[in-house]
Amino acid sequence: MKKVITSVVAFAVVALMAFGYMTALEHAAHKSEGEGKLDPKELIFEHLGDAYGWELPFSHSNRIPLPIIVIDDQNTPHCFLSSAVQHGESCDGFYIAHEGEYKGKVVGKNAEGKEYRPIDLSITKNVAGILIAAFLVVVMVMKVRSWYKKNGMKAPRKFTAALEMVVDFVYVGTIRPIMGKEAPKYAPYLLTVFFFILTMNLLGLIVIFPGGANLTGNLSVTLVLAVLTFLVTNLTGNKEYWKELFWPDVPMGLKFPIPLMPVIEIFGVFTKPIALMIRLFANMMGGHMVVIVFTLLIFIFGAYGVAIGAATSVFSLAFSLFMLLLDTLVSFIQAYVFTILSTMFIFMAHPVHHGAEHNEISE
Repeated sequence: MKKVITSVVAFAVVALMAFGYMTALEHAAHKSEGEGKLDPKELIFEHLGDAYGWELPFSHSNRIPLPIIVIDDQNTPHCFLSSAVQHGESCDGFYIAHEGEYKGKVVGKNAEGKEYRPIDLSITKNVAGILIAAFLVVVMVMKVRSWYKKNGMKAPRKFTAALEMVVDFVYVGTIRPIMGKEAPKYAPYLLTVFFFILTMNLLGLIVIFPGGANLTGNLSVTLVLAVLTFLVTNLTGNKEYWKELFWPDVPMGLKFPIPLMPVIEIFGVFTKPIALMIRLFANMMGGHMVVIVFTLLIFIFGAYGVAIGAATSVFSLAFSLFMLLLDTLVSFIQAYVFTILSTMFIFMAHPVHHGAEHNEISE
């Protein structure tokens, strides 16, 4: 009975998420139709992109205001809420451009009347989403910590037990078998990365606040995560690692006088974080885009008649539900893949000396 109730609740949550996507896109579609022909491309990238306000699922025109912080061409800081420029208004000489090179960005005009882009330090939807995800990760970690502080080694229950199970799966099943005796040293970073990516992925599937921000579908976010792994890998690498980079154990003809293998090895140092960045970005962006495209089919085919629109609605809603369920699974998989690849890259930066035995897995 509990399994049936859990399945029904899970389906209801996913259905609500799909309905939220459909409602948000419906308002956006009607807005676009009022201004002219429906532009699916513009709607897709508007929904997936960053913004100065947080969209409400049942009112696309109204948004939760966020602070806009800019520095003009005279190095004077300005701070105001995004609601002051939300509907085309101007505040302190700044406004949101609706066309041109800076479309969707806060711009101002200099003394010559030319439009320019100020230094933008605003708390946008993506920035706020990252702060919320980080806060939730800290709350989860502190919840597990407080349980063991109060109850000792007594087994936790409910949500805390689920968190402990995930930690045990990632650490015992992945980090420790790869890192061996080095696992406790790097586990805090790797577990933090896993839960941070997982939280951002799941928040991106939720339409209503505090979800809806396409964080891991933003190349800047995945770039920072990849750079962190790059820094941990290379700043903690041992002497053997650097020796293998600049003077690998290959025939002399491959490294002198033409340093073919050293160039390949050094090139690989940079391709690894790039692979991490692109893999996470492409998978999460692609999943969000497919859901939105299927939902938009309802409005695109709705213009061809009631019968075609109704049939398309059933088809689109069914596939949107399926893709949301698949995206939930992908959210876990991509967080796990990023973590396991980061673990492998860090481990490869700590090779043992030739003739030394491999580190045994601590029991």
